[in-house]
Amino acid sequence: MKTVQPVLGMVLKGYPRISETFISNEIYLLEKAGIRIHIISMREPRENFTHRSVQRIKADITYLPDRILPHLHRLAVHNLCLLCITPRRYVKTAGFMVKQWLKTRRSATLKHFLQAGYFVNKLRTVGITHLHAHFAHSPTSVALFGSRLANIPFSFTGHAKDVYTQDPEKLARKIDLAQFVVTCTGANKTYLESIASNHHNINVVHHGIDLHLFTPQHDKTQPHSPARIISVARLTAKKGLATVFEALGKLHKGGLDFRYTIIGTGEDREMLETLATRLGIQDMIDWRGVRPHEDVVTALDESDVFVLGCQVLENGDRDGIPNVLVESMAMGLPVVATRVSAIPELVEDEVSGLLVSQRDPDALAHALQRLLTDIPLRKRIIENAKQNVSVHFDNTRLIAGLVSIFAKNTQLVPLKEGETE
Repeated sequence: MKTVQPVLGMVLKGYPRISETFISNEIYLLEKAGIRIHIISMREPRENFTHRSVQRIKADITYLPDRILPHLHRLAVHNLCLLCITPRRYVKTAGFMVKQWLKTRRSATLKHFLQAGYFVNKLRTVGITHLHAHFAHSPTSVALFGSRLANIPFSFTGHAKDVYTQDPEKLARKIDLAQFVVTCTGANKTYLESIASNHHNINVVHHGIDLHLFTPQHDKTQPHSPARIISVARLTAKKGLATVFEALGKLHKGGLDFRYTIIGTGEDREMLETLATRLGIQDMIDWRGVRPHEDVVTALDESDVFVLGCQVLENGDRDGIPNVLVESMAMGLPVVATRVSAIPELVEDEVSGLLVSQRDPDALAHALQRLLTDIPLRKRIIENAKQNVSVHFDNTRLIAGLVSIFAKNTQLVPLKEGETE
């Protein structure tokens, strides 16, 4: 007898995205664990290339119309069909949507409702029994409306900006309505529990990395001359790159010979270039833009120290645990970072890396100088960091926790040996 396996509808802001390898890795590992997935992406990919790991994913993808007016006909057809099929449920969900809109007065609320109606009708025969969204803002809003329109449960994973810049009351409502919530740091869990009345099912699962991909090829106990310093990040305020540049300027003024590589792109590029010129370090910087994972691995392996100056912005935006810190530590590359958000959950100061206060270029410069000159400290940190990542941030181990959460809270039970789809 043929067994039909339920399908997980994974709602994403965009897919695939270069900066969200942790999501594609998760999808691949969930598939490998036996969970069938259908990806529902709120927009088409914006980059013209992607990581090789995405090619391993088997899930079908449905792209949603990303704007109302240019796609009004497509949105209207599927929403009207759904209205005819389940009129009472559709009208009830529309009433719920109107209540949400009256609180926000944002057109995005209507768009998210129409997008949900679009995919619920379009994918009626796919067999989706549960919706899970990555990021607590718009993808979760779409999943929430979709769950009500399809009469199936939903859940979501909260990360960083989506958690801390969202209206707490709105976020709490999503937590209360969700079947369960996943988040990637203990700091996030503490915050989510503080704002929600129904916080009995908020789970922490760190992202983790593919340790087979981030394997060092070179010994890094002895730095190069000139020293090789690297950052991999979006060029945006919360990464604290201006503080990093100020620290590099101090190292340059103090006579340290170094070369600095920055991989990433973003809105702060022009500001950082101007700052580099003012500090007299413009000729020491190699701007590499966005690169695929394979190039990032090579760059990390050829460097002596990794640095980020992550900071909390006025609107609450911040990082959780930047994945590139985990990747660098796995590569045997010592890291300097800030005591912000959940970074101390990964980096233990003076043990597996060096931590300083945010917005403190003097402390950042001193920490970089230490890791480039204190060889015993450097060796100890490299070994401790690799051990920590190996034990606590191996994504093949962490995925078991996520599969367990889905197994306890959904019907997405992987097929047993001998069963067929």
